[in-house]
Amino acid sequence: MKTHLHCRSAVLLAMSLLPGSALATPMPSLTGTWELTAADTLYADGHRVHGFGEHPQGRMMVDGAGRYVIEIYRVPGMNFVSGNKATGTEAEFRDAMMRNSVHYGHVMLDTVHHHIIFDVERAVFPNWEGKRQVRDYMLEGDRLSYQVPASSTGDGTAAISEWRRLGN
Repeated sequence: MKTHLHCRSAVLLAMSLLPGSALATPMPSLTGTWELTAADTLYADGHRVHGFGEHPQGRMMVDGAGRYVIEIYRVPGMNFVSGNKATGTEAEFRDAMMRNSVHYGHVMLDTVHHHIIFDVERAVFPNWEGKRQVRDYMLEGDRLSYQVPASSTGDGTAAISEWRRLGN
């Protein structure tokens, strides 16, 4: 019995030392609080603009179970003249909707295919609710970026989000 356990331990140790082995490197984690550093729009012709203004603000928080919440805002927003969000003008309602991207659900990394996968439970844009969003990502240290292949604007642009993990 001891020999069998010793052999299995030796095999696992050898596998962990092989290049490219899943055991050789730890699975990257998104756990923590992230600060938005860019929220841009990429057009088909290659030009890139700030989709949420010059200085967008946002947070992404991911817990140890992969539950996440993302909030992205263009600042400043248009104030409602009435001071009552139920009686805004058409322009005020449009600005309130278009100045943010907010959703929550579960997130995971597929390191084999290099995808970040969001299973959206609730979103300000209701068309995303109950949907899976798969995006290419880059994670280098405390920097994360990903592209939404077809943005919610419906105009064929790609949304690019870039984040920096905040210290604990």
